[in-house]
Amino acid sequence: MTSTALAARPATKKAQRAASTEKLLAAALRLFVSQGYRHTTVDEIAEAGGLTKGAVYFYFRSKETVLMTLLDRVEAVVVEPMRARVGEAGPTAHDKFIAFIHGQARLGIEGPDEVLLLILMSLEFAGAGGAIEARLRAIYERMYQTVEEIIALGRRRGEFRTDLRLREQAAIIMGAHDGTFLEWYRRKSAFNGRGLTRALRVTLLQGLERLA
Repeated sequence: MTSTALAARPATKKAQRAASTEKLLAAALRLFVSQGYRHTTVDEIAEAGGLTKGAVYFYFRSKETVLMTLLDRVEAVVVEPMRARVGEAGPTAHDKFIAFIHGQARLGIEGPDEVLLLILMSLEFAGAGGAIEARLRAIYERMYQTVEEIIALGRRRGEFRTDLRLREQAAIIMGAHDGTFLEWYRRKSAFNGRGLTRALRVTLLQGLERLA
């Protein structure tokens, strides 16, 4: 083994384990986004990660565990920072809503695969039952809760309209949120990211703002 290879190899078993699991998770993320969970095999994850099929089972026990681990990461990367940004913005609901939209738009540039995994898996597992669907619902519920809190604040402050049910308004916002990510994924070359974000922000805010 060359000195370069020795230098690149993790020094401890713990570091080796961390490096191997990261390779497998990165490979699985790419595959689940590009071809779906059900059409991705453990063999493909192993091959894409440069490891053996046995390594996948050694580190994760099953393909389902791989996805559940990725969903834990999605919650940490997507949901936690989003709630923090909204909490720190303010004091108006308008400010918090813009923080929500702009923060999610940055994710489209910095970590699009995590958001896309959440969206695509929520579609693939809709109505399937089981632990994965429950985990997806729990993550989305936190996002819905954040949006509903912003709308409720806007209503209390007299910024947002009150003639529509709050839950339906939040559903439309989240539908536009997910749809915009999918459009960016499908037709990235057709859009300017800043322009797409502005269109989303303006369109949604006009629907939320109190009628004159």
